[in-house]
Amino acid sequence: MGMSPETSQGQDWKPTRAARHRYDLQDVILELVPESWRRLLWSKVEGGRVLEVGVGTGMNMAYYPPEAAVVAVDPSPSFLTWAANRARKNGKPVELGVMDVRRLAFADDSFDYAATSFVFCSVPDPIAGLTEVWRVLKPGGRFILLEHVRLGNRLLGRLMDFLNPPWLRLSGDNINRDTVANVQRAGFQVVAVDGFLAGLVKLIEARKGSQ
Repeated sequence: MGMSPETSQGQDWKPTRAARHRYDLQDVILELVPESWRRLLWSKVEGGRVLEVGVGTGMNMAYYPPEAAVVAVDPSPSFLTWAANRARKNGKPVELGVMDVRRLAFADDSFDYAATSFVFCSVPDPIAGLTEVWRVLKPGGRFILLEHVRLGNRLLGRLMDFLNPPWLRLSGDNINRDTVANVQRAGFQVVAVDGFLAGLVKLIEARKGSQ
C-alpha cells in the first residue's frame, strides 16, 4: 500500500520540530470537526479515481465511497504512518504517498475527483497547490473542499488579518484566506458554496472545465 517517499515530491516541506508541534495542534483541532461535515464532503464524491490532498492521519477514511479508488497524499511521513495504520484497521484500500500538493507526481488528467479538508489554510503557496490539483483532474472533474476562510464582515475580516501572523506562528494555519477566490484564480469553475458557522467554514464544489 502506498507510493515510495523516494519518488514523491514533498522534500522541501518536511516538518521541523516546531512544525511537528503545530501539526499536533492541527490534528487536535481537526478531531473536533463535526462528523456531519466530513460525511457531507464525501457524499459529493461519487466514485472513480479520487485524490485526497492532505490526508493527515486518515480521519476522512471512514467516509470514502466504497466504489472509489482513493489515492491520498500528505507532506508528513509520520502522519502517513498513522493513516496507513488506520486504513489497515478499517479495511480501507487506499494508496498513500508523501507528496507536496504544489508538485504532485501524477500525470495530467489522472483523477475524476479531488477532495480536501482544512488543508489550503496551511499550504505556503495556495494558488500553486490549487493549480496542481486542477492539472491532475480530468476535464469535467470535481474538486470538493472543506475550508475555514476569512469572514466577509468588514470588522471581523480586519481582525482576522491582524491576528493572522501570531496564529500562523502558533499553528501553521492562515485564518484570513479567501479560498473561494483562490479556487477560481487557479482555473476552476465554482459550482456551489455552502457556509457553516456564519460563513467561517465553507464547503466549496468546483469543476475543471474543458480547455
